[in-house]
Formats: sequence, structure tokens, C-alpha cells
Amino acid sequence: MEQFETGMMARSKSGHDAGKVYVITKVEEAYVYLVDGKIRTLDKPKKKKKKHVQIILKQYETAGADDGKIRQILKTWNQKEG
Repeated sequence: MEQFETGMMARSKSGHDAGKVYVITKVEEAYVYLVDGKIRTLDKPKKKKKKHVQIILKQYETAGADDGKIRQILKTWNQKEG
């Protein structure tokens, strides 16, 4: 069983956003809440079922983070991957 935690990166496996990378901000029993800092902000996170996301075993400290910090995390991760 995969362990979902706040601050982890996650890639969408299904839906119109398939392949997009997000940061997990909240974890519930069957759902995770995802943000990207642009379209999906901390005020408006994307609610997605756990089975529809693939976690990336990279975790960042997101306590007190704002949308700018989330964008910076994703930008840094994309530069390392690209």
C-alpha cells in the first residue's frame, strides 16, 4: 500500500490533467488534495481519488507555504527531471 503524505509530489494518472505533477496538501481516507500554485491554488485545490494519482517519492516542507513557494517547488523538480 502506498503511503500518501502532505508535501509529496504526485502525478495524475487519469482525467484531463493526466501526466501533470502536483504537490499534495491534504490527505483524507480515499482522497488527496493537489495544488500546482497556478490554476490549482492553495485556496482551490484539486480533489482526486488516491487510485488516480501516482506518488513521487520526493517530499518537501509545505507548512506555511504560499502559491509562489509551490510553483518554485514544481519548477525545481521539473528542472531536475528535464
